[in-house]
Amino acid sequence: MKKAVIVLSGGLDSTTCMGIAKEQGYELYPMTFHYGQRHDREIEQAKKIASYFNVKEHRLVDIQFLNQIGGSALTDESIDVPTEGVHEGEIPSTYVPARNMIFLSLASAYAEVIGAEAIYIGVSAVDFSGYPDCRPEFIQSMEATVNLATKQGATGSLMKIATPLIDLTKKETIEEGLRLEVPYDLTTSCYNGGAKACGKCESCLLRIKGFKEAGSKDPIEYEISIDW
Repeated sequence: MKKAVIVLSGGLDSTTCMGIAKEQGYELYPMTFHYGQRHDREIEQAKKIASYFNVKEHRLVDIQFLNQIGGSALTDESIDVPTEGVHEGEIPSTYVPARNMIFLSLASAYAEVIGAEAIYIGVSAVDFSGYPDCRPEFIQSMEATVNLATKQGATGSLMKIATPLIDLTKKETIEEGLRLEVPYDLTTSCYNGGAKACGKCESCLLRIKGFKEAGSKDPIEYEISIDW
């Protein structure tokens, strides 16, 4: 059976990727990173999601050294998580320097070890936060680099970086996930990582907007009242 590594954050997008990869006939090998983020909630939810999908193996990788580098509201507690949303043309303080490049490098090493032909990552170039490592140009460049840098690529078994959400809005991603019966009740998106989502950070606002536009109520709980 063909294999795929899924970069699984415990969030809505990566969980949707799990559903898509499963539908496309892949045996699932999710990989979750503890990168020194503010909270462990997304890691705990990723474990639950992996269990739901009955995956072959779920790798938890500790790269907490990223909080020593800092430079992001997600890894440096001296930087406040913004609640005013993102202004067009700005890269927000929640951008973690080189995060997706590091994730994909490690995922490609794991993929080579297990003989996987694809790596799925839930980036979007439409409804995204202005992160440079969510752009198609980066993904294309990274895929080329992975195939130049690995034995698998050098011997002709090319590895694909799959980005099924790259051209989808959050609404369209959610619609696809609902079609696939993805367990959105197990996912977390809030940057603050509470038992209930804050409903105020940029990630929460984008998620709420997506569910509203999809005509569906988000199954997770929020600290604030939301008119669905």
